[in-house]
Amino acid sequence: MSKILISYFSASGVTKGVANKIAEYTGGDLFEIEPVNKYTDEDLNWNNNNSRSSVEMNNPLSRPEIKNKVSNLSDYDTVLIGFPVWWDLAPRIINTFVEENNLENKKIFCFVTSGGSNVNNSFNILKNTYGNLNFVSAKRFETTVSENDVTNWILV
Repeated sequence: MSKILISYFSASGVTKGVANKIAEYTGGDLFEIEPVNKYTDEDLNWNNNNSRSSVEMNNPLSRPEIKNKVSNLSDYDTVLIGFPVWWDLAPRIINTFVEENNLENKKIFCFVTSGGSNVNNSFNILKNTYGNLNFVSAKRFETTVSENDVTNWILV
């Protein structure tokens, strides 16, 4: 049986709630991708071109620093990466996570939360950017994610 790491970035708590449910349903271990500097409501104001999130997302080279590291990544053969969709993309901190961790020879699944965006663009860009990694599939979940939703996706 594969050992699953459920890594996630959650700015407002929505993605964290989904990650917790996925962990419950799969028995996987949780790892929160926490920025060194937490995002404030002002930072997340996508209507303000000068907000932190806007500045980061408008710079493809932005790599926000992560507070903690996964110490036992070699223990896992499947890694889930969860995040809210920002500007139809993964937040730049997800790039930081992928680039700071050796994910080679891991099956990578992405799960997202969003008020309206789907997962396709953010997943395809990650898959193309990191073509040497095994990005298997991605799914958008509502906060009411069910066990069947997860097991039919990840445990197939």
